Amino acid sequence: MKLRMAENSLFAILLRSRWWVSLAVGAAAVTLALVVAPREYAVYAAFGAMPFFVIAAIAAWKQLQAPSPARLARTLEAVQAMSWPQWIEAVGQGFERDGFQVERLTGGGADLLVTRSGRRSLVACRRWKVARVGVEPLRELSEAATARDVDHSIYLAIGELTEQARRFAASHRIKVMQLPEIAQVLPQAGVAKRRDVPAR
Repeated sequence: MKLRMAENSLFAILLRSRWWVSLAVGAAAVTLALVVAPREYAVYAAFGAMPFFVIAAIAAWKQLQAPSPARLARTLEAVQAMSWPQWIEAVGQGFERDGFQVERLTGGGADLLVTRSGRRSLVACRRWKVARVGVEPLRELSEAATARDVDHSIYLAIGELTEQARRFAASHRIKVMQLPEIAQVLPQAGVAKRRDVPAR
């Protein structure tokens, strides 16, 4: 069984924070250990801060790879201008670029079936322009995933999720991809130079 870090655990919160926050927490823990612990145990106590430095390194790497605000703005503008077929095509191209086999689906709660290394995931790209996403499209995706017995479910949305929708996604193992992740998935050419595709 794959272990999942609790969304509101200290380490999960630190991973979502700026990298220097974890570095500062680790440095504070080391300082406290050196001041409070007996001299013969101080070094061992300081090692307890090691996870914070590891988290800082992971967070720094992720933040270096994250798209810039300018790229996010360009992606948002491009996505909002896309028709439904253009959006699906761009998302499919992005997954193919990342080594997935992509199958277009019709009907049900998902739009794409992506496969890599034998692992299958359903991807829902609908209602991508709405300002707030509720539970219903996530429930449809979850039902489709159960029916097809896939490994993962992915929901793409540029709008915010309601708190209820976030809880539903977490409890049903649905990965939600929002603008920063979408900017990384979409091929640059697909965002900058969208091909004219007739609307559905």
